[in-house]
Amino acid sequence: MRRVHVIPVVLAAAAMGLAAGPAAAQGSSPAMLSVLHGVPDTPVDVYVNDELTLDDFQPGELAGPLELPAGTYTVAITAADAADASAPVIGPVDLPLEAGGNYTAAAFLDAAGEPTAALFTNDTSATEAGQGRLTVRHVAAAPAVDVLAGGEAVMTALENGGEQSLDLPAGTVSASVAATGTTDPVIGPADVTVAEGALTVVYAWGSLEAGNLALATQTVEGLHSPPGGVPTGQVQVPSGPSGTTVFTIAAIGLVLVAVVVAGVLRRTSKDAR
Repeated sequence: MRRVHVIPVVLAAAAMGLAAGPAAAQGSSPAMLSVLHGVPDTPVDVYVNDELTLDDFQPGELAGPLELPAGTYTVAITAADAADASAPVIGPVDLPLEAGGNYTAAAFLDAAGEPTAALFTNDTSATEAGQGRLTVRHVAAAPAVDVLAGGEAVMTALENGGEQSLDLPAGTVSASVAATGTTDPVIGPADVTVAEGALTVVYAWGSLEAGNLALATQTVEGLHSPPGGVPTGQVQVPSGPSGTTVFTIAAIGLVLVAVVVAGVLRRTSKDAR
């Protein structure tokens, strides 16, 4: 009787592995964090959990992505060459990062010209074949703006700290930024490349009053639509890491079953003798 129950136990263990494998793989995915410095004329140091992470960070620079375990991180931005994070000029702020998430933390000026910070989540969902995604983020000390392409507004009433996105055919877009309801550019026009299967993020930063408005660009790749599967005779294995994990665990389970069955058959043959 003990021999009879070994096979169901191994099958149950294999089934548990099939169920737990993808969840464990997903849970272990790191978060990706980039950092934008959008405060004009102010080099800074960036501390993460009281550790100096970016030293002498210059305006307009984009750092990262940093690969971090999921969790909440405390970020403080200090004057350049500060001894520690005890006297921040921005923050400290807590940034909750989820497993597998893609984020950009931005230090910038609010609409009144005061330094502030925000955490943006980068939309890495799949795009259609031949398309890319364009996101514009307003992080400048300026009123609401429109984003113009070909002289027409494609994004309207974008306010400080906000963002808007479009999925577009891959190519080069000539874009400019104007005060809402107008067509006279305050930034641009500038050529922006929208790549297939990628997220292109354009940041309008600086200060309208100080006359130092500028653009910064970030690219996040890997937004291609995944194939439905890879045909292998009568079996389809889903594409991507999860499918590979499931297939590997299933194969191990089948090998274990085969080993147990072979042992049972050998013992049965000996008993028959």
